[in-house]
Amino acid sequence: MAVVAVIGLAGCAAGTASPGSPSYTNLPTSGIPDYQLGGGYAPPAGVTIVERDSTDRPAAGKYSICYVNGFQTQPGDADAWLDDHPSAILRDDDGKPVSDPGWPDEMLLDTTTAAARSTITKVLTRSISRCADRGFDAVEFDNLDSWTRSHGALTRAGNLALARALVDVGHAHGLAVGQKNTPQLGASGRKSTGFDFVVAEECVKYQECSAYTKAYGKHVIDVEYSDNIGRSWSSVCADDDRPAMTILRDRDLVTPSHSDYVFEHC
Repeated sequence: MAVVAVIGLAGCAAGTASPGSPSYTNLPTSGIPDYQLGGGYAPPAGVTIVERDSTDRPAAGKYSICYVNGFQTQPGDADAWLDDHPSAILRDDDGKPVSDPGWPDEMLLDTTTAAARSTITKVLTRSISRCADRGFDAVEFDNLDSWTRSHGALTRAGNLALARALVDVGHAHGLAVGQKNTPQLGASGRKSTGFDFVVAEECVKYQECSAYTKAYGKHVIDVEYSDNIGRSWSSVCADDDRPAMTILRDRDLVTPSHSDYVFEHC
C-alpha cells in the first residue's frame, strides 16, 4: 500500500500553523490516520495522523487528535458526574440516569437547558485544556448524535447548541474541532456549529461518506471496522466515493500486542 505524506492547507506541515494564523486552520487533507482509543502505541510505518484519548499523550511528530466524550459520560467518570454535577445528567421519568443502549456504562448528558449546557461546557473545558497543554492539534467530541438515542428527551437543537459552545472552547485553545459521525447534519450543521473536520465511523459500510465530503470536502477521516465491513479491503480502497483518509481497525481498538488487533489503510 502506498504511503501518502500528510499535506496541510497552504502547504504547511502538519501541526505547524502558518505565521499569524491559528493552528486549527492547518488541517490535513491527506495522509494515513490511526485511531488509538484503546491505548496509545508506536504508530505503524507511514501513519501521519493519530487520535488518542484525552487522558493519553499525543504521538510525537504526528498530527494529533484528542478524543473527548462530549455528549455522554466516560465510564470511569460516571460517579464524579453524579456526585458533582447531577443536574447535567439526563434523567428518565423516574429520575434515573439515562444510559446509551449500546454503551450502558455511559450516561447521556442533558443538553436541554442553557444551564445544563453551561455546566457541561465548564466540565469539559478541563479536558479540552489538557488536550491543548499536552500538544494535541485537534479535538473531536464523541456522541454528538445522542439525541437520536434519547427517546425524544433530547433534541438536535440542544445538542448543536452544546456543540457550538464546545467548538468555541476548542478554538479558544488553538485546536481544530471535529464533528463525530451524525451525517444528517450536512453542511448546515457544520455552518451552525463551526466544526472544522469530521471523524466518521463506517461511512463506507453504510454508504454515508458523501454526506460528509459534501460538507467537509477533503477534511474527512473514516474508520471502518473489521467485524462489519463485509467486503475485501482492496475493494474499499478501490471505491472512488470513500474519503482519502480511510482506515480499517478492530472494533475494540486494541493495541498491536493483542491478538484481535487490526490496522489497514489504503
